[in-house]
Amino acid sequence: MKLLLWRAFGVLLMLTALAVPLARAPDRAVETLVARWAPPPSDFIEVQGQVVHLRDEGPRDDPAPIVLLHGTSASLHTWEGWAAALKGQRRVIRFDLPGFGLTGPFTGRYAADDYRGDTLARFTLDVMDALKLPRAVLAGNSLGGEVAWRVASLAPARVERLVLVDASGHRFEPQDLPLGFRLAGLPVVNRLSEWFLLRGVVASSLHSVYGDPSRITHELVDRYYELTLREGNRRALGFRMQQLEMGRDVDRLGRLAMPTLILWGGRDRLIPPATAQQFARDIPNSRLVVFPALGHVPQEEDPVASVQPVKEFLGLR
Repeated sequence: MKLLLWRAFGVLLMLTALAVPLARAPDRAVETLVARWAPPPSDFIEVQGQVVHLRDEGPRDDPAPIVLLHGTSASLHTWEGWAAALKGQRRVIRFDLPGFGLTGPFTGRYAADDYRGDTLARFTLDVMDALKLPRAVLAGNSLGGEVAWRVASLAPARVERLVLVDASGHRFEPQDLPLGFRLAGLPVVNRLSEWFLLRGVVASSLHSVYGDPSRITHELVDRYYELTLREGNRRALGFRMQQLEMGRDVDRLGRLAMPTLILWGGRDRLIPPATAQQFARDIPNSRLVVFPALGHVPQEEDPVASVQPVKEFLGLR
């Protein structure tokens, strides 16, 4: 028996020795990612010393451009379908929030390692100032939705309309927390994940947030995987997971007066659809639309279906 145990232990050591090199994934400099993930119309601007990756498309005479804000571990690419559907009639601006995508961690005049909701909301207002946008339609998914409603509560005169897509902010109990988020939230493990990352972890996390995992492509997994490796993003994600503020400041929602559209995936296992009802009750001038077959990122999973209520909300044909 002892001999069998020692042999099993030896096999385990061998497998571990083989797996570690395969899982090793050091940070990648942003310059190595730009060619694939920032072709035209991507651009980079400086905001208070922070270099920001953004895309700005559509008619420049739009008095209230649409600003799209992505969620945790995502990037501006998640809005590709919506941008394509809207940019013919409206100016559409999307950018990578600090800590994610090609923008990377906070630098410049911003405090390092602070990825709380109001911090990202004030950063969004700084981006609007840099682009000379006095007013905008704000739309955000997940964390981006929370940032959007926080901007609307901090500077209501700057937000003409609000679109919340599976937004965070309220307290909720996830039915299925993506594996990548679980690892990022664990002390010690999150530091190790700055050096090691299996592509399978990223694929598993995407399966958790899609209503229909068959829609997940190899290129989609590649994008999330490679942008996660952007220098500093994994460290930033660890801080973000430590700084969750579920339930904080939701009393502000009742003071929002702008027209608000709430969109939700009926198969969202991260932020359950019951949370959508809470937002609808809290925000006076709001309308709720649920997509029964979609998950946590409806704008990415099915952009054609999910953008239609937005076009109606904005009076577009």
